[in-house]
Amino acid sequence: MTSSPAAFAPDEIRTGEPTRAARLKWVIVVDEALPSGRAVNASVCVAAATATSVDGLLGPDATDADSLTHHGLPWAGCSILAADREKLTRILVAAHTKDEVHVAVMPEAAQSTRVYDDYLEAVGVLPTEELSPLAVSIVGPRNRIDKLVKGLSLLP
Repeated sequence: MTSSPAAFAPDEIRTGEPTRAARLKWVIVVDEALPSGRAVNASVCVAAATATSVDGLLGPDATDADSLTHHGLPWAGCSILAADREKLTRILVAAHTKDEVHVAVMPEAAQSTRVYDDYLEAVGVLPTEELSPLAVSIVGPRNRIDKLVKGLSLLP
């Protein structure tokens, strides 16, 4: 497994500061036409791929008053935005050209196949522009991410 080009150094993890103070920004952009269940599925899948690939993204575990431990959540936040499929594809292609940006995509093939090897085969014959993304997760320097998603609204 290769590490992500986007990562928080240990001294950058500042859980006592507002999320806007973080050097990196995390957004997930979802196809606004998806039914809610498919949109949630696509978002969770790209979030899982991102959380395991971007060092320092998750904060420390929390312990409640009953001494139960709850796994760390993204300390720097994550916005879920909406875009039409055409805009989503443009964002995916553009994100891949940016330095220090992590990109995870949920192509349509991921929800239309039931066997992972079939998914791999379906994606393997398509260029990036034809993946038909349902959701894209992007983490990178705040200014680069802001430019990529400028004008998008939160997913309703």
